[in-house]
Amino acid sequence: MENQNIENQNIGGQTMQTPPSNHLAMAIITTLICCLPAGIVSIVYASQVNSKFQAGDYEAALRASKNAKTWWLVALIVGLLGIIGYAIFIFTFGADAILEEYQRQQQAI
Repeated sequence: MENQNIENQNIGGQTMQTPPSNHLAMAIITTLICCLPAGIVSIVYASQVNSKFQAGDYEAALRASKNAKTWWLVALIVGLLGIIGYAIFIFTFGADAILEEYQRQQQAI
């Protein structure tokens, strides 16, 4: 998981900050599997992390990282709720149709 604190590394007498996680992998996975709109927003923020860090704007990179994580979590939750809702719908109405068909076949025998 992401470390929320600013981490510094001392390399050759210079203090360097560790880049924040860009969450790009989870952004792509949730875009493809769960929820396209929120996943795209997550990818946009994830793609900004490295460039902002390289530009020296660590706070903006950290903000983009947090936004990317927030949006892939939103995509995951919306996707899971959609899958659960769809399953409930199918089992509710599909089971009724299967039961009716079974009863019609039993009456035909």
